[in-house]
Amino acid sequence: MPHSAAPGPNTGTAGETVLNVVGVHLYLEDGQGRVLLGLRHPDSAYAGNVHHLLAGHCEQESAVSCLVREAEEEAGLLIDPADVEFAYAIHLVDEPGTQPRIQLVFRARRWKGTPELREPDRCVSWGWWHPDALPTPIVPYARAAIEGIRAGRTYAEIGWT
Repeated sequence: MPHSAAPGPNTGTAGETVLNVVGVHLYLEDGQGRVLLGLRHPDSAYAGNVHHLLAGHCEQESAVSCLVREAEEEAGLLIDPADVEFAYAIHLVDEPGTQPRIQLVFRARRWKGTPELREPDRCVSWGWWHPDALPTPIVPYARAAIEGIRAGRTYAEIGWT
């Protein structure tokens, strides 16, 4: 049953509480310090023809379990949960009035496999990019996360007015 509240920053127009979507993202560096990014399919519902971190939404599972599942489903990468560490969080509103999102970024210290296209309807290529020469276009919050991680920060808020 929805929780009623007075209209405010966390409520919709009818006073209904607006819950945050939880996304997970993989920050993966190769031995040369390059970051793995995928080019999203042109017909993607979100960010078509734009580079992004490997990502997914939590589906009645822990964030790390989601990350491990998505890495295998999307790119054929095998990651042991013990090799995963929290790296960055972004609390984001893409556009005013849209559902807020918590984007959790995790770093994998080790993994098995070479990135391969497992969901070609969502991602058309994987590539390794030096953080000082990221491709364009790139999802803005992915760029913010990469820059934040490199600067030693762990949190940002984007799109809140």
